[in-house]
Amino acid sequence: MVEDSQSRTGTVTKQDFQMLSVIGKGAYGKVLLVKKKDLQNPAGGELYAMKVLKKSEILKRNQVEHTMTERRILGTVRHPFIVKMDYAFQSESKLFFVLEYCPGGELFFYLSQIGRFKEDAARFYASNILLALEHLHSLHILYRDLKPENVLVGKDGYAKLTDFGLAKENVAGNSDAKSLCGTAEYLSPEILQRQGHGKASDWWSFGAIIYEMLCGLPPFYSKDREKLYKNIKHADPRLDFPFLSESARDLLMKLLEKDPTKRLGAGERDAQDIKEHPWFDCINWDAIQEKKIPPPYKPQLDTATDTKHFTQDFTGMKLSPQDVESLKDGSAAEGGWNGFSYVNQEVGGGGAMEMDIQQ
Repeated sequence: MVEDSQSRTGTVTKQDFQMLSVIGKGAYGKVLLVKKKDLQNPAGGELYAMKVLKKSEILKRNQVEHTMTERRILGTVRHPFIVKMDYAFQSESKLFFVLEYCPGGELFFYLSQIGRFKEDAARFYASNILLALEHLHSLHILYRDLKPENVLVGKDGYAKLTDFGLAKENVAGNSDAKSLCGTAEYLSPEILQRQGHGKASDWWSFGAIIYEMLCGLPPFYSKDREKLYKNIKHADPRLDFPFLSESARDLLMKLLEKDPTKRLGAGERDAQDIKEHPWFDCINWDAIQEKKIPPPYKPQLDTATDTKHFTQDFTGMKLSPQDVESLKDGSAAEGGWNGFSYVNQEVGGGGAMEMDIQQ
């Protein structure tokens, strides 16, 4: 495991944040748009996405290890195409991840609105995702949950990976991980067959998300779960669409290769083999990394807190009394979650600082 790149000497508490709206919901809790209170500038304050998880749900579903893995990764990894965490803290009943806010919402939102992307747009987002995966793999981290819902669009129009709840650390080979985990439509054959999996499984999911961006649905999609799994393990992806270029077809065939040892990106060169594929010939990788290429779409916001790029199912939710109460309780005891709390020293603690890390 890599050590935190930022000092973890203190943290903020819930009272340092003002809740604005709900922007996401999952099995373990909600994601809220919040503003960090600024005593020097009460009208200002940084906007964040606050992921609030219920400890009881995490314990009930045996997700403690996954949650702490996510906390470690978010406290360690710094990359332009990976969401940044500035704070993590807890109360008696909840865990709080305070993350960079991406006002462009999920890539899934755009696919649901547009249907499918033109190749240039798909290639742009794919290049962002590829560089993020390349960086994770260089740190021996498997992502394992690549899907449009986990790709966010920042205010600059560039994509960022979020949600590391299924990520695995310390993976060197191509069969070091054994768990059956991920999202059904994006699972690789080797994960389904429990053969052991490694970095090549991320490249399968990468192929699946490119396919979805270009074709409008995941490659082996079926509402019937058994049929979906059978298709992933045995069927060829449909690639005869007239709107697909020859280089796109070739890339998808090589990424959606059933045999993980033959899959593009499975070798020692990892992402480099994919970057050199003809479909990416027009990409200047340094310019992408430095964000010098204009994005296909830059979020147009009416106000800083405009949430129109998020699904209305979430943004239409009223903040419940429990949500409000969860930010009032000032308790920040570590309990059984030692080492969870965190502050990125680049931004500092501010507000009600508490020394709640047990060394």
